[in-house]
Amino acid sequence: QRILRLAEMCRRLETEEEKVLPFYPSSLTEEELQDARRALEETPVEPLAQAMQDYVGLERFWQRFNKAKLEEKVLERTHVALAKRNQHLQQLLQQYLTGVTVKQKVLKD
Repeated sequence: QRILRLAEMCRRLETEEEKVLPFYPSSLTEEELQDARRALEETPVEPLAQAMQDYVGLERFWQRFNKAKLEEKVLERTHVALAKRNQHLQQLLQQYLTGVTVKQKVLKD
């Protein structure tokens, strides 16, 4: 119940794009999608599969959770790349400023 309440709260914070297209497009072929649908429609025989039927309602939650985790990883990598680029640009700027200072000293002498 707590997860469902949190999901409702999060739904209010989603952008319009996330509400319309909440997940990435599937990479499965049409045949693989049909096989997956057939497997979901079959009555489970194994105890674990039967227990999982109780949690089918949480599938969208886990999809959203996994999507958020993937986006978090992408943002972390982007942040690291931008930090490296920033450091490189600061070094170039420092070299430029050092060169300008040296040239001015030479001109004064």
